[in-house]
Formats: sequence, C-alpha cells, structure tokens
Amino acid sequence: MQRPQQRATLADVARLAGVSAKTVSRVYDGSTNVSPDTRRRIEEAAARLSFRPNLLARDLRHGGVSSAVGFVLGDLTNPFYFQVAAGMERELAQHGLTMVLTATEDDPAEEERVAGTLLAQRVRALVLVPIAQDQSYLESERRLGTPVVTIDRPAHNLLADSVVLDNREGTAEAVRALTRLGHRRIAFVCSPADLYTHAERLAGYREALREVGVTDSSAWERLDDAGGRSTEAAVLDVLDQPDPPTAVVTGNNRASAALVRALGPARDDLAYVGFDDFDLADAFGFSVVAYDTREIGRAAARRVLERLADPQGAPVHVRIPTHLVARGSGERPPARSS
Repeated sequence: MQRPQQRATLADVARLAGVSAKTVSRVYDGSTNVSPDTRRRIEEAAARLSFRPNLLARDLRHGGVSSAVGFVLGDLTNPFYFQVAAGMERELAQHGLTMVLTATEDDPAEEERVAGTLLAQRVRALVLVPIAQDQSYLESERRLGTPVVTIDRPAHNLLADSVVLDNREGTAEAVRALTRLGHRRIAFVCSPADLYTHAERLAGYREALREVGVTDSSAWERLDDAGGRSTEAAVLDVLDQPDPPTAVVTGNNRASAALVRALGPARDDLAYVGFDDFDLADAFGFSVVAYDTREIGRAAARRVLERLADPQGAPVHVRIPTHLVARGSGERPPARSS
C-alpha cells in the first residue's frame, strides 16, 4: 500500500505562491489587507497542494478557545440523540460554531473522562447529557468561563443551564387520556427508575392516577432491571396477574418497542400509550407522548450562545413541551369493568 503524502503546511503554500508565510496567514485569518492578485495566487497554490488551514491552531492563537462546541451524548444507538444533535448543529453553524460529538455509552464512569477529552481540546462550550450522579468536576471549568449546558437531565452539584422535557406533565396527560376512557388499572413500565427522566415520568403517572382516586399503583409498576430481567419480560409479568391492568404506559421508546415485541402490534384488548415517538409507531397505531426532538438541540445551542454573551447570568432552565398523539392504541376503553 502506498504511504500517504505529508500534509501541506502554510509555509509550503507561501513558497509556491511566492509570498511570505505571514501573508498567507493574513488571508486565512480573514484580513482584508491583502491585494486581490496576491490572494488569488495564494488560493491557487493552496488548491494545488490540497492545503487546509488548521482552524484549531488559529483559534487558539486568537483567544485561547476553538470554534467548536463539544456534545457529550449517551447511547449512540438511540436515535433521540441524533435528532438532538441535528438541531444543535444547524443552530450553531448559523453563528460560525461547529459541533464535536462523543458518547459515554450511558456509562457513568466514562462521563468525566469523555468530557475532559473535549475540554482538553479547548472547546468553546460543553453540552452534556448527564449520566453520572455528580457533575461537580466541571465547576472549575465553568468558573474559567466555559459554558456548560445539560440536555435531558439537570446537572448535579453544578451551576449549569439545562434543557429538559416536560416529562411529568407528558406522562400525566397520557394517563388522563386513559382515565377519561374509564381505565383505572394502568401499568407503568420503564427502567431504570433512578434516571431523572424516568423518575419524573413516574411521578406524573402517579399524580394523574391520584386525581381519579387511585392512590396505590405499586402492583402495576415495573421500574428497574437490577435483576437482569428484560423489558419484554416486565411487560408480560405485569399483565400476568389475577386482576391485570387494562392499559399500559411505557416510559420511553425502548419500553414501547419491548411492548410491541412482547405482545405484537395488534393487541386490541389492551390500551397503551408510550413516551417518545419511534419508527413505525404510526404503522402500529401506537399512541405516543411526542415532542420536537430537534428543538431540544436548538434550545441547547441558543443557551450556549446566550451564555457566551452573558457568562455571569443565573442558570436558565428550559422546559420543552410535550403533546399527546392519538393513533388508536390509547383510545380503547377497558375490555371489562375496572
């Protein structure tokens, strides 16, 4: 295999164009103090050499930070994060910023290391999906002027802006839609229970049941996977009772997919609503609690931009609204008296 050529340097471009390296640097720094003819010769030389300027080095020379915003997300297989990233990238690009993406794979032990790797690259700001129970390791960086914005969950032990969903009200709306149809035995399936988003959704579920006089729903809740039980098994377990639920609320898109796998898409004697939309949900007639995923990313980008402009302001917490999308599965009354 042929060895790769060495990358052309700024000095190589200067030699080919017959100018000084300082003149080439002025062109790539955006200076207007270069004649059109000189600029043309430099651009032609750069094209012949396939030269690309080192923007990171340039940014570090001119202010100590790059033009990149780091985004630490969770599980790379979850499409939620890619929609968030798409919204964020578009908003940042309109203001001359780029996005650098990395992932913790939802491993709390990885969060500090991954965030530290981005900060070592002197990113302009850090956007983080917290998975660890403590983000205080970022406090010193925040005090040095690096904006930190969390997505999906608030930070712990850190003063940071956040962009989260209205998780509690979203689940409560789903349960209220079911109770209006007459359901009272409504199951909630989601794990793990200690995640902020799931705890908030569980709280909304319980709150809406209390509104119709149901004060104890523990027999219908399947919340954690500490024993290694799959979510499909949890669905089957909660329904395998002498007096089973007549409806199910799933706490995220993975739990919804597990319900489809466990029961099939045409279980018409059971009502169900899932938090998060997902592929083929419309084909399955699956009612969901939905939201604008890209708006989460756009809102996070706006928080970054506003925090760069006002580093000293009090933390701002943005809540993205949700709405119920009725597709049939959540509109079935109880098959028997509850």
